[in-house]
Amino acid sequence: MKSITIQEIRLHVIAMPLVELLKTSFGAEPYKTAILVEAVDSDGHTGWGETALKTQPAYGAETIITALHITRDFLIPKLVGQTLDTPTRAPELLSSARGNHHARAGVEAAIWDLMAKANDIRLADCFALHLPPDHAPRDSVRVGVSIGIQDSLDEQIALIQKRLDEGYRRIKLKIAPGWDLDLARAVRQRFPDIVLMLDANSAYSLADADHLRQLDEFNLLMIEQPLAYNDIYEHSLLQPQLSTPICLDESIHSAGDWRLALELGAGKILNLKPTRVGGFTESLKLYELCVERGIPLWIGGMLETGVGRAANLAFAALPGVTLPSDISATDRYFDPDITEPPFVLGDGSALKLPEGTGIGVEVQPDRLAEAEARWRAYNPFPPLF
Repeated sequence: MKSITIQEIRLHVIAMPLVELLKTSFGAEPYKTAILVEAVDSDGHTGWGETALKTQPAYGAETIITALHITRDFLIPKLVGQTLDTPTRAPELLSSARGNHHARAGVEAAIWDLMAKANDIRLADCFALHLPPDHAPRDSVRVGVSIGIQDSLDEQIALIQKRLDEGYRRIKLKIAPGWDLDLARAVRQRFPDIVLMLDANSAYSLADADHLRQLDEFNLLMIEQPLAYNDIYEHSLLQPQLSTPICLDESIHSAGDWRLALELGAGKILNLKPTRVGGFTESLKLYELCVERGIPLWIGGMLETGVGRAANLAFAALPGVTLPSDISATDRYFDPDITEPPFVLGDGSALKLPEGTGIGVEVQPDRLAEAEARWRAYNPFPPLF
């Protein structure tokens, strides 16, 4: 592919109102916050990436503020002025900054988009060029929908029905102690045949094994990350006690982590969030490991704007992604989004890939400015930045 020389990288911190708050076992925030990374090459092409994070260290250790500091002061200086013949070189250039996977992923995503645009190809095809020839991307992606914790079972059932009426065919429900067995039982009584999974977001301990085993009766596709966010070993003790497959999420930050989890028998399915593992280069390694071992794989989300959603969709188009991914239509989260065109749910609970080069969607300058102004008004840490 044609090389790119990175001339400038700009950061845009934004806050976006959500159509509906997504409540999980560790709460909800009033806005979707993110850092949009804008990378410009010497030929004037522009690539976009998204660092999808919250203001609090809830899902992981990073926050918007920490990522802004790491990106601005440590990552950008390593990239500006560099000439790259492949986006996979970016992690090597950023290797002196340990950890901070979300910050690194946002910057690397902008480089992938920039490389694809400079070479006049879709981002999905750029990914495929780094895989064997039989991994050409599909033109559409099967997706599901994630539903947060509601105030009552009646509200939960009504919201599931709404999503089914919209055309979604895989339902993920957030659970927590006290909001699990009765929930699953009520949902299965009302919807006996839907594809259903539960996401615990690390809300349980190994001492809850007998309780979690009761979920086996509900014919679940999987239970996601039931134990600690940084645990692999105790998941390996829990999985043999369940017939329901465990899907790991927060525990997996690299291909090495996933290889260890497979060797220990800690889980049978992977939720791959490119932002969680440091970007698409590491995601490709995880993808190839799943394909090699025949492991079910899907792409998770962090409530991304159209920037991150488009990139995740491009990766989910690869044929080794075998389960419906958490990349719902635009109107599930934003009205309007920060990009155009919107993603619209089609037949078969699927989203089509955009036709344009790179991520295939365009950031709208007026909406970007509005989202940046909203962050400045909302920022709960003004003395820091």
